[in-house]
Amino acid sequence: MVLSRYVGATVRRKEDPRLITGKSTYVGDLHLAGALHVAFVRSQYAHANITNVDASAAKDMPGVYEVIIGSDASALVNPANADKTAPGPGSTGTTDISQFPLATDRVRYVGEPIAAVVASSEQLARDAADSIMVDYDPLPAVTDMEKAVEDGAPQLYEDKPGNISASFEKLAGDIDAAFDGAPVTVKARIRSQRLAGVSLETRGVVAAPDPLSGGLTVWQSTQAPHNNRAELAAALGMSTSQIRVIAPEVGGGFGVKIGDYPEDFLVAGLARQLGRPVKWIETRSEHMATTHHGRDQIAYMEAAADNDGTIRGLRMRVLHCAGAYDRGSGIKNFTVLMSCGCYEIPAVDAKIDAVFTNQMAVSAYRGAGRPEAAYYIERVMDLIADETGLDPVEVRRKNFIPPEKFPYTTTAGERYDTGEYDKALTKALEISNYEGLLKEKEEAAKDGRLIGIGMASYVEICGFGPNESASIRVDEDGAVRVFTGISPHGQGQETTFAQMVADRLGADFENIFVHHGDTGNTPIGNGTMGSRGLAVGGGAITMSANKVFEKASRIAAHMLEASVDDIEMEDGKYRVKGSPDQSVTLAQIGEAAYSGNMPDGLDHGLESTDYFAPDDETFPFGTHIAVVEVDPDTGHVSLLKYFSVDDCGERISPQLVEGQVHGGLAQGIAQALYEELHYDDGGQILSGSLMDYAIPKADMLINFTTDQTVTSTPINPMGSKGIGEAATIGSTPAVANAVIDALSTYGVTHMDVPMTSERVWNVIQEARK
Repeated sequence: MVLSRYVGATVRRKEDPRLITGKSTYVGDLHLAGALHVAFVRSQYAHANITNVDASAAKDMPGVYEVIIGSDASALVNPANADKTAPGPGSTGTTDISQFPLATDRVRYVGEPIAAVVASSEQLARDAADSIMVDYDPLPAVTDMEKAVEDGAPQLYEDKPGNISASFEKLAGDIDAAFDGAPVTVKARIRSQRLAGVSLETRGVVAAPDPLSGGLTVWQSTQAPHNNRAELAAALGMSTSQIRVIAPEVGGGFGVKIGDYPEDFLVAGLARQLGRPVKWIETRSEHMATTHHGRDQIAYMEAAADNDGTIRGLRMRVLHCAGAYDRGSGIKNFTVLMSCGCYEIPAVDAKIDAVFTNQMAVSAYRGAGRPEAAYYIERVMDLIADETGLDPVEVRRKNFIPPEKFPYTTTAGERYDTGEYDKALTKALEISNYEGLLKEKEEAAKDGRLIGIGMASYVEICGFGPNESASIRVDEDGAVRVFTGISPHGQGQETTFAQMVADRLGADFENIFVHHGDTGNTPIGNGTMGSRGLAVGGGAITMSANKVFEKASRIAAHMLEASVDDIEMEDGKYRVKGSPDQSVTLAQIGEAAYSGNMPDGLDHGLESTDYFAPDDETFPFGTHIAVVEVDPDTGHVSLLKYFSVDDCGERISPQLVEGQVHGGLAQGIAQALYEELHYDDGGQILSGSLMDYAIPKADMLINFTTDQTVTSTPINPMGSKGIGEAATIGSTPAVANAVIDALSTYGVTHMDVPMTSERVWNVIQEARK
């Protein structure tokens, strides 16, 4: 019998002491002897031919060791293997455009690197970079997706007509019949704006030659060290065994630290060429301009429904901004695959095109294609409610996929594992006192106040494969070392995995040490992204822990001269059933495992390495309800109340789930009300600093009311689905729907996010006309 003392309990995070006392180490904290520093010359134009680069002044400056320009980088990095991405399964077209580490003849976005300077100090490298003169022949630029696909638009690549990088579509059911004669039809153009990741720590890389292996050790602020190692090896023409990638403490990622960037390849190549450590730390301005962005789609939505709100069919055409180099074309597919949301929709005609523009690339950002899909379908549900005069609750309930139909394959092609959507909605209505909120809104209207109530019922996709790894080793003193292929950077899996191992092995929680982020000591893994850390990484932990437990039980039976079938583990002791005095601890078992006191036929040692490969993904879900007030004189939106009910399956660490929900709400609400990365028509960034880009501050948010339902999944042994992105996905449409509900008194049925004071005020003025 194995009792849960830690799983499901609230415990102190194992990571916190070193983090809150400032004792941990980030890439920027590394100061290697003899290290050189890199600074980059970046394009000032969004689109231009490079006619000349004069680096003579930089090369003559004392302390400058190397200046690399354009094609010179090919001696360090094979550009054919650098920074390539696949368009995603089922896509038409190809993403065969590689971004060279340094631009050679043409630049295609502001901030694209043109030259690199290596010097003895960071400041000297920047001064030398500033002395490099670049001559440009400016070309017409395009930053508007809708204009980019028009005839006559500036073309970024000759072999990509119409600026289309890749496309993905799904057509299922009789879509024409669904719309023919439909008593209710709705349509809207919906924009999901461009966002910046704004991780607390910017990107950074330190590379140093390893004299023992003849290879490199590379420290990166990354979410996926093993993946980066493979990319670096291919680009540098080295074996993966010659490269060790270490992600020390990583100060946030949100998806923007997946994969290598041009700077990573160059720093590693320079360290190899110069035979010395080389370091580059991204500035905040560089981060805003040259770390990939998120969202940036335009969706043209149409839905057909019956008078009772039942959806008959859905048409969707989406433009997804790829930017100048398509780093994340595959994420666009999720927008189509998740287009049905929580609902039974019998006919779907959906297509998404990735469009090249003269901007930084768009790729994964907390949700990656799924927040966009949820936003679009949840706006459609409210539009149907507006058109039919039904309550938004009734429209959603009318179309929910019922629990008995799971596993359920949607018309868009995704196979959902489990779901009880109405249960989450009902819980949200209960904790918010929805009927009371409607009365409060009605009373406020009598006083001229604009109160809005919005909701969103979302489902998202988590737990991506193909697999994840774990290695668990019990030492001779009973301490347990856990090595995982995921790479946490704030999620808290050191705590979660320790809870799981403590319960399964009877180990001392404080004596469990979780190691991650180092390709030199962790089994090959796929990193942390897409809320896969627990859903997939936890599966591998469970497999290894089970095998170690089985072996520990056999050793305990040998030590106690009992049958292994009579051994049970309770309160940290392996004991004979019915004889609690006959017991041994894990430390005693560990000592026996390495001293040779073992049963015949059992190998010495006490450890296991395993890989968990899930059969499919998991699909967490929930319902959020937001209450806002709009000031009609200023357009200011005040968030009054927020209720979040999220179902992520079984919760291993409730406190960590709560933290993920709160962080996700902050980002999703910010998308609805504040954040947007602006470019002008010439491709210059207008909100490229934290003076201009409106990330949420504490006084912009309120205390949230959170709750849960629990719907387990059979996809992994824990029954856990994932929570890292869920709250971000539910909150943007909930707040957007609330603001539009507040404005409905003016006849407003849609406006785009972010719903800033200026935009809301303008909508009110236009409606008043």
